[in-house]
Amino acid sequence: MRQNPQRRAALLDAAIEVLAREGSRGLTLRAVDAEAAVPTGTASNYFANRAQLLVQILHRTRERLVPDPADLTGPLDTKVLLGRLLERMRRERSVHIAMLELRLEGLRRPELQAELAAFQGAELEANIDWHLRVGLPGDRQGVVLLYLAMLGLIVDDLTVPGLLEAHPVEALIETMVGRLLPQGAAD
Repeated sequence: MRQNPQRRAALLDAAIEVLAREGSRGLTLRAVDAEAAVPTGTASNYFANRAQLLVQILHRTRERLVPDPADLTGPLDTKVLLGRLLERMRRERSVHIAMLELRLEGLRRPELQAELAAFQGAELEANIDWHLRVGLPGDRQGVVLLYLAMLGLIVDDLTVPGLLEAHPVEALIETMVGRLLPQGAAD
């Protein structure tokens, strides 16, 4: 397998775009080559098969969605952090839609389901630990509930944006934080 990290990242970014636009059925190594504007067969030099490509897409989405370290410094406010999260998801719409496609594909591929469960479980635990370590309000269960609520908001915002037009997102986030992470809650 080829090891050029820049080319691999470009191919994975192309794969994310194909997956978001065409869905799982449209994701082929040939489609990735076409999206990346590279010679046919290039992706197969980097990914042994489609299953390996799917797993590497999963990890590339994390690289693309990691927050800017500057957004995590200074006085931290959960509402502001969640607003930034939503902005990042809107900017990186294809990445998040590709993640949704990976979740659906995981229902049909047990090996991908296992990878998704391990990957997302580790992400969730890291987020909970960070939230508690930096002293934001709430406890473990509250952070998990907030994760689930934000996931639903993000899915609707990305897939059926008109659904929430009558409900200002900023107010929804403020209410979620106030109800799920009350000030002074203990672990």
